Amino acid sequence: MGYSSSIFHSFVVSVLVVVFVVSVGNGQLVPALFIFGDSVVDVGNNNHRLTLVKANFPPYGRDFENHYPTGRFCNGKLATDFIVDILGFSSYPPAYMDIQAKGNNLLNGANFASAASGYLDHTAILYDAVPLSHQLECYKDCQNKLVEIAGQAKAASIISDAIYLVNSGSSDFIQNFYINPLLNKFYTADKFSDLLLQCYSNFIQNLHALGARRIGVTTLPPMGCLPASITLFNPHGNECVSRFNSDAINFNAKLNATSERLREMLPGLNLVILDIYQPLYDLISNPQDYGFSEARKGCCGTGLVETAILCNKKSIGTCANASEYVFWDGVHPSEAANQVLANNLLAAGASLIS
Repeated sequence: MGYSSSIFHSFVVSVLVVVFVVSVGNGQLVPALFIFGDSVVDVGNNNHRLTLVKANFPPYGRDFENHYPTGRFCNGKLATDFIVDILGFSSYPPAYMDIQAKGNNLLNGANFASAASGYLDHTAILYDAVPLSHQLECYKDCQNKLVEIAGQAKAASIISDAIYLVNSGSSDFIQNFYINPLLNKFYTADKFSDLLLQCYSNFIQNLHALGARRIGVTTLPPMGCLPASITLFNPHGNECVSRFNSDAINFNAKLNATSERLREMLPGLNLVILDIYQPLYDLISNPQDYGFSEARKGCCGTGLVETAILCNKKSIGTCANASEYVFWDGVHPSEAANQVLANNLLAAGASLIS
């Protein structure tokens, strides 16, 4: 894939926006967006928690609005931020644990994601993050607030017509399974995937029971190609960690199969799997085709391992132009890469909007 593929996805997104704006009749394509998951979509829920996994300090956010570090693990916008922009929202769904997440600010949705969270609650507990099950409890609380703000009928309409995005699973492997000897002793990667997918299935069923009907779920990325993965698990080479990528591919295949069963089981459910593996793998494999010059290292510090508190204003070597880098830090994509990924996600999730 090269520029032709990127241009094609941009064209598809543009056509979708024009069609849906005309059909809806206003600039906002859906009433609300609710986001669950981990650091890839966290917009600041970890800011006030006693955890080391946070990003509310420079140089995070240096290319965001007002150059302000919000808690996003990026130099600027996340892929979900670009999606929000394209969907026509005038503001981003607020971090639900933030004091600003109240009143009319919730009418367009909310973000419950917490860096270091995973499908397995224990993953989040290890890092004092917000487990996915608790994110769901926060969403229940948000529903009650919506009823108070908008009334029962309008709140019900928002809940049923909103889009729900879920991004999870990477932390379960990278920050738990691969470094946890207790899990390694009792589970193979394949069996661990089964455990995670049972948690995923339960989460989707519970979310559906609360009224969600349009749900987009991202696959695992090419975990073995993250700069930190290569540095820590392939120290004598410069290639992606093949077994990590194989684990991601295996998990993603099972995710699709599990999701198909959920679609058959749950009435009215529009559950779409949004592939992040191939688009990111293409960016990493052929960065020059997309206008990037560096895919092995992140922009922050050495770019080899830094993330969260290791990526800070004193990190030596931080690049001047993050738009040339696929990764911002050792784990998370740059704003420029997120824009490419967002176009792919929107094209794949078109059915969630129509």
